[in-house]
Amino acid sequence: MDFNGTTLEQLSRDECLRLVGQVPVGRIVYTRQALPAVELVNFTLVDGDIVIRTDSGGKLAAATQGSVVAFEADSLDISAHGGWSVTVVGCSRAVTDGEEILRLQQTGLDPWAPGERDHFIRISPTFVNGRRVAARRLIRDGDAGPV
Repeated sequence: MDFNGTTLEQLSRDECLRLVGQVPVGRIVYTRQALPAVELVNFTLVDGDIVIRTDSGGKLAAATQGSVVAFEADSLDISAHGGWSVTVVGCSRAVTDGEEILRLQQTGLDPWAPGERDHFIRISPTFVNGRRVAARRLIRDGDAGPV
C-alpha cells in the first residue's frame, strides 16, 4: 500500500470519551515522591469518570488521593500507520461511599494484577484532549479514492 502523507484530526470531548470507553487499559500519570510516575492500569468509564480498581495500601492509592492526575489511553494500527490517543486531566478521589463501592463492584471491572484490589479511584475529567492520525493511501486506477 502506498501512502501520501497523513491526516491529523482533533477530537471532540464526546468522541474522546467514547474512544476511551472502547479500550480496556490506559496509563495513569501521577506524582510519587515529587517525581512523575506512570502505571498501566485496567479501568472502566462510569458516568463519565474513569474508574480504576487497585490495592488500598499501594503506592497508587496513596499518591492519587485528592490529587490532580493525567490519564492516557490509545489504540494503534501499526500496519495502517494510524490510531488515536486521548489524554484526560482531572482530580482523583478515593471512593468511600459503601453504596457507590457496591455499584462499582458490579461494573465488571476486575483487576488484572494479582492480590486484593478492594479500592476504587475515580478520575473526574476536567481537561480532555485527543487526536486521531490516519495515513492517506495514494489513489490508483480503479481505486475508489483515498482512505
